[in-house]
Amino acid sequence: MNLPHIDFSVITPELIVIATALVVMLAEFVGAHATPSPTRSHRIALIALLGLVLAALAAVAGLGRAATDIQGMLVADDLGRYLELVVLLAAALGLLLAWDYLPQFTKMHSEYYALYLLAVVGMMFMGKSTELITLFVSLEILSVALYVLTGFHRGQLAAGEAALKYFLLGAFSSAFFIYGAALLYGDTGSTHLVDIAARASGGFLTLAGLALLLVGFGFKLAVVPFHMWTPDVYQGAPTPVTAFMSVGTKAAAFVALFRVLQAAGVSYATWSLVLALLATLTMTWGNLAALRQSSLKRMLAYSSIAHAGYMLIGVTAGMQLGLSAVLFYLFAYAFMNIGAFAVVSLLERPGYHATQDATIDAARGLFARKPLLAVVMAIFLLSLAGVPPLAGFFGKLYLFNAAVQSGWIWLAIVGMINSVVSAYYYLRVTVLMFMTEADETSFLRSPLSNATGLAIAVAMVGTLLLGIFAGPWLQQLGQAALAFAGS
Repeated sequence: MNLPHIDFSVITPELIVIATALVVMLAEFVGAHATPSPTRSHRIALIALLGLVLAALAAVAGLGRAATDIQGMLVADDLGRYLELVVLLAAALGLLLAWDYLPQFTKMHSEYYALYLLAVVGMMFMGKSTELITLFVSLEILSVALYVLTGFHRGQLAAGEAALKYFLLGAFSSAFFIYGAALLYGDTGSTHLVDIAARASGGFLTLAGLALLLVGFGFKLAVVPFHMWTPDVYQGAPTPVTAFMSVGTKAAAFVALFRVLQAAGVSYATWSLVLALLATLTMTWGNLAALRQSSLKRMLAYSSIAHAGYMLIGVTAGMQLGLSAVLFYLFAYAFMNIGAFAVVSLLERPGYHATQDATIDAARGLFARKPLLAVVMAIFLLSLAGVPPLAGFFGKLYLFNAAVQSGWIWLAIVGMINSVVSAYYYLRVTVLMFMTEADETSFLRSPLSNATGLAIAVAMVGTLLLGIFAGPWLQQLGQAALAFAGS
């Protein structure tokens, strides 16, 4: 019997993260009785962080190399490697937020970080999957890990409620996804995306299968009308988990969506109109709902829905221009959104039974109390609003430009109008920080931990540099998109 040749270099970053997860689980038993709980947590977090850094270095080392695959199931190309970098960046920043946040409510440190790393692995595999079963398994790996992480704070009723809602709706969306894959298999006799592209009839089974897959992707992307879980889950989950999942899940799902659409065997005109309508609904509903929120985490949750709508503009625009714009936006979104959640975590009141959330009023007078922190938060919010010369502005500019060049002028106009609407609720928080005085509703955790400070600093520098030097970044991402579109 001849065993198939497997090139493990294709999944080197993933293997590093998996190995790190195993080490993290074993590290809990080393000096468990002699080491204080916070110290043990920091030691395990450091191991996890080192694993993420090594995986990122492996991904960077592979950039520019020819695409290779494993039995047509997983592919290592520049698109997948950039996806890995986005996910690993989000994971590293989320881990820094959890550094001192986690010991406040649990002693299950190794369990948290092991699940966290497994969610990272699922996202990375999802972006590299070129076969529907592999894609579904990757989706479930990240989903199951996130279900547990969402309800990890046992002292919070909201966390348990959020985890249950996430699980039930996630299981429902998984059924749509697997049924869609079954229909595509019934039409083509294969679950490999390459074979589906060659054999798809473009008839009812193809269209129905693609539609059901879009429902599954829509849930992970928080696309309207599949967004119902997002506000409750983002608000109830521990803030480091919320920050990480808000970026990592979107990045993995968008890259996987591009791969599926390329192999769908359906004309561009057929699915682009559907995506344009979904983008319009998602942007508009997300921004309008965010206007009336008093919770910072719920506001950012609806903001996240709106940003999914912006990125759907790139998907609508097509494979080359749209894909490079979406990749750039994912990097920008990782910095500015996780940075905003990092500051929100400092506005939450501590305590095992204290609510893991902060109202908008908690930011009152922040400039008078912590001027630098207020300036940094303003940078993140203005970037999310799309104010130049920050990363968010250029991210939206490239998305809207891709839409215009693809003939979707009305969609670009809708996106710009929504950006103007979103400025209201971002500026609302900024005004409270700079132009009001602190009162009994104001709060700020003190002192600022080194890990959280590092996460905020990295996010701020990334938000600024990605805006100032946007051109070279987009050029590199454009080459990856061009290679993928021509494959």
